[in-house]
Amino acid sequence: MVSRLTESATYRHGWTTPEADAILSEPARIAAWVQILSVLAREQAAMGFIPEESARDIARIDPDDLDIEAVAAGTRETSHSTLGFIHVLQQALPEESREHVYFGITVQDLTDTWFALVMRDIASLVLADLRECQDACVDLARRYRVTVMPGRTHGQAGAPITFGFKAATWADEISRQRERVVQGLRRWSAGQLAGATGTMGFFDGRGGELRARVCDGLGLADPGMSWTSSRDRISEFGTTMASVCATLARIGNEVYELQRTEIGELREARLPGTVGSITMPHKRNPERSEHLDTLARVARAAASVLLEAQVGSHERDGRAWKSEWFALPEIALVSATAARQAAALLSGLEIDTQAMERHVLADDTWASQQILVGLSAHLGKHRAQALLQDVLERGLGGEPLIDEVASAAGVHREIVREWLVAPDVREAVAMVDDVTRRLGGST
Repeated sequence: MVSRLTESATYRHGWTTPEADAILSEPARIAAWVQILSVLAREQAAMGFIPEESARDIARIDPDDLDIEAVAAGTRETSHSTLGFIHVLQQALPEESREHVYFGITVQDLTDTWFALVMRDIASLVLADLRECQDACVDLARRYRVTVMPGRTHGQAGAPITFGFKAATWADEISRQRERVVQGLRRWSAGQLAGATGTMGFFDGRGGELRARVCDGLGLADPGMSWTSSRDRISEFGTTMASVCATLARIGNEVYELQRTEIGELREARLPGTVGSITMPHKRNPERSEHLDTLARVARAAASVLLEAQVGSHERDGRAWKSEWFALPEIALVSATAARQAAALLSGLEIDTQAMERHVLADDTWASQQILVGLSAHLGKHRAQALLQDVLERGLGGEPLIDEVASAAGVHREIVREWLVAPDVREAVAMVDDVTRRLGGST
C-alpha cells in the first residue's frame, strides 16, 4: 500500500531523488541504525563495557536480513519506538550477545544520531547541486552580460537591465546559500549519546569519552553536551533548507513568468517525450520552474514544524521531537529534489535575446529614468519628475516627446535625443563582472 507521493512509483520522481532515497528510505534508515549500533558496540567493547565477541557479533548483523514486518509488529505491540527493532536485532544474534546490543542508550540517542547522518548527507547532496546551479548562473551572466532586457518592478517594465545582471543576482544569492549550508553543517553533523536525562548514567563517568569515540567512528562531530531537548540543530537545518528552496523558487518563478506567451524571453529546455497538455497540444508548460515553487511551499511548511519542535519541556519531550520524525524527512527530500531540478533547469535554459531587446525598445518609456536624470540637471529632480510625468501621461513619444522635453527644459533637442540613444547599463555590467570574477573560480 502506498500512502505518500514520495513512495509512489508513478509520482515519486517529482518529490525525491535516487540519492535522497538511499539516505531516507526505510531500508536505508534500518541500515544506518545498525551501523550506529555496530560502531557503538565496537567502542563500548574497546572501553570494557561489553565483551569484544558481542561487538563482533553485532558488527556481523546484515540489515538486509532483518524482518521489517517483525520490527513493525513489535513496535505496534509494545507501543515503544524501537523495542520491536531491538527484539529483531536480538533474534539475529547468538544468545550470549543479545544483552549487549543497544546497550545503555535511548531512542533519542539512536534517532538523533541518525538525524545527524541524514542532515550531513542531504546537505552534501544539496551543496553539490547548488554548485551546479551557481556555475550555470555564472555562465549565463558572462554570456549575456550586455544583453539588454526590461527591468521589471511591481510586474511592470521599468528601467532596462541586462539578462546577465539578472543571472548574476541568482548566482550571488546561491553563493550565500552555499555558505549557509557549509556553516550549518558544522553544527548539524553532531551525534547524540545522552542516556535517560542527558547524564549518560550507564557509562561509569566515561560517557563523554564514549560519545566522542562513537561520533568519530561515524564521521560526526562530538557535541560536547547532551542535546535531547535542544532542538536548534534540527530547526536550523529546516529553516536553512527552506531558505535554499525559496531561493530556487524565486529563480523558478522568474523563468515561469518570463516564459509566458506574451513575454517569451526565457524557455525551459524541452525534454524528449514531454507533453504540455493533452487537450491543448501547442502548450509548452514550465514544468520544472513551477515545481520549484511547489517544493518550496512544502519545505516552508515542514520547516515550521521543526521550528515548533524547538520549544520542548525539561530534559525530554516526545511531543516535540517525534514531530521531527515526520517533518525532517519531508524537508530533506524536497530540498534535495529542488536542488537537483534547479540544476537541470538552469543548465538547459533557452534565452530569446531578440524578444528581450524588442520589449525594451517597444516605446520610449524605457528611457524615462535616463531623461529624468538629464532633466534634473537643468530643472531640479522634483520639477523634472512632474514635467516628465505630465508629458508621458499625454502619450507623447518619439519626436514629439523630444520636442516637448527640450522646450520645457530649455535645452537643445539633440541633447534630449542623446538621452534616448541607448540604455545605460554600465553599472549593471560592472556588477556582473564583479560577481563573475568573485564566483567564477569558487569551489
